[in-house]
Amino acid sequence: MRARGRSRFLLVVSCMLLCGLLTACGNVRKEGGSEYRVCMITDSGDITDQSFNQTTYEACRDYCREHNMDFTYKKPDGDTDYARIAMVDVAVAEGYNILVMPGFSFARAIVETTNKYPDIDFIALDLGGADIAAAAVGSAYYADPDAYEVTDYYNTSNTYCTTYREEIAGFLAGYAAVRMGYRKLGFLGGMMVPGPMRFGYGYVQGIDQAAQELGITDEVSVEYAYGGQFYGSTEITAAMDTWYNNGVDVAFACGGAIYTSVAEAAAKKNGKVITADSDQSAILDTYLPGMAVTAALKNLRASINTALDAITIDGTWPELTGQIASLGLVSTTDMSLNYVGLPEDTTQWNEGFTREDYYALVRRIYDGEVEIDRSIDSFPETEVRVNVRPGTIR
Repeated sequence: MRARGRSRFLLVVSCMLLCGLLTACGNVRKEGGSEYRVCMITDSGDITDQSFNQTTYEACRDYCREHNMDFTYKKPDGDTDYARIAMVDVAVAEGYNILVMPGFSFARAIVETTNKYPDIDFIALDLGGADIAAAAVGSAYYADPDAYEVTDYYNTSNTYCTTYREEIAGFLAGYAAVRMGYRKLGFLGGMMVPGPMRFGYGYVQGIDQAAQELGITDEVSVEYAYGGQFYGSTEITAAMDTWYNNGVDVAFACGGAIYTSVAEAAAKKNGKVITADSDQSAILDTYLPGMAVTAALKNLRASINTALDAITIDGTWPELTGQIASLGLVSTTDMSLNYVGLPEDTTQWNEGFTREDYYALVRRIYDGEVEIDRSIDSFPETEVRVNVRPGTIR
């Protein structure tokens, strides 16, 4: 072979080897996670909502900073399935290979995109099997849920879904409120769907448990209603005005931005509020300083850390995929590891219910000494008086 021909041959071979090496490197995720790219997609709101979006964003951001991973977020153009799916397409087109989605509104996106992108890892927070099946088949699912198998409607090999034991979080909040000294309580749920219902039923059970232990069931009462929507309105604020005017001390606002109506009414009477899902004490302080008694939390940060560790560090992602996990208490010593609970830094602990009392209650629930009914088939039986408003306020 002449020198020039041999040189060209070696050059071609070298280029082929280099390209092969680069391709291989592009397909192998490097130690330390440098090849992992995480994108969080908001449901419809923004990352400053002091609720699910902000909590998810901050947890993803912090994890990626700690592990030197690329991170961004995408906000859909509107509150539609089309807009959320479009953001999935954009994130994938930009090279992000781990997508984090907070909330049941992503059910249609899970149905439409997890099979479309089999090489992408999907983490869906607070999204259950019923949400996915209903998104796939429509209202027919609710007529006969047993006729449908949720795994038929999404890719179980690349998707991990979490749900939360809302009844435990609600129980903790209701129990704490009574032990703190509140005797006239309220619960305002958004819509009569499983999440708010479990929060509410747990809340009532916690109130009743504390009242029985204190021997004051005849002194404690609960106003109970649903707003029929996940945002505040003048009609709902008027109803909450009536509650606080009639002596309600604290109301549990459970359902997205419906808390705004509860906070507006509470501010007029120096009332108190409990929120759901995330710690919203800072935003409640803008209505009236010290308004927030506590919050019935879903620990999205713990969920996100567990899932991202499974993908990037532990190699246990295949053990999580296909699961629709029901997350609750996992520790009696480190509350930050639990997937539901109360915010330790902002809960208004007092002599009636201290931080140590909270730890003791968690241990009792974890050990099975205190049992909480998760069913929403019928309203909990209680010794305290509960005034349930039929229908919705709206």
